[in-house]
Amino acid sequence: MKVSSITIEPMQAKYNRQVGQLLVHGFKEKFFKLSKLNDSILALFFEKLLEHFPNEPATHRVVALQAGNIVGTLSIKWWPESELEGSTPQPMLPLWREFRIFGKGALLKLLLGLYFLSYKPQPGECYIADVTVHPNYRGEGIGKLMLGWAELYARAHPSFNVLSLHVSSHNLGAKRLYEQLSYHMHRKERSLLKYMLFHELEWEYMKIKLK
Repeated sequence: MKVSSITIEPMQAKYNRQVGQLLVHGFKEKFFKLSKLNDSILALFFEKLLEHFPNEPATHRVVALQAGNIVGTLSIKWWPESELEGSTPQPMLPLWREFRIFGKGALLKLLLGLYFLSYKPQPGECYIADVTVHPNYRGEGIGKLMLGWAELYARAHPSFNVLSLHVSSHNLGAKRLYEQLSYHMHRKERSLLKYMLFHELEWEYMKIKLK
């Protein structure tokens, strides 16, 4: 497959189901260990997250499309420049009705996992929250294409001076790709809580200086 046939487009509600399924490929190892939910149920969980928490201010998700099929997705976030860019509170009762199908125990574990994987960017920082390529299309340059889009996006905004991400120290393939794209390891972080949740003790914070 030629990378030239791939287009990067903003996330839309009509892609929720496909992106939900794609996120399972990216996070299955982590979230299956937590919840013991199968692929289809995990995909539904991510789909509902995308439905009820779409692109909010200070975040942006894109998809990589090939002949109408989603083969990759990437999400970035940044420090809100004003209160208007903060998260919008959601009514809890309707949300509970939507998410209770996953069971209280599994839902609590999934939400805990999302919380401990989240990162709050600092002022001037554009942060890659997640990047995932469909297993059937890995090694085709799609991840590099989406990461290149993220760098162009960050460089086009004068308020950003760094583009950053986290990667597990065990994910050697991803680390090599980031290093090829001029990311440098800024620090190593260890978290006992993340180890207990995901069996991943060490994470690397990598970044590109934009200025």
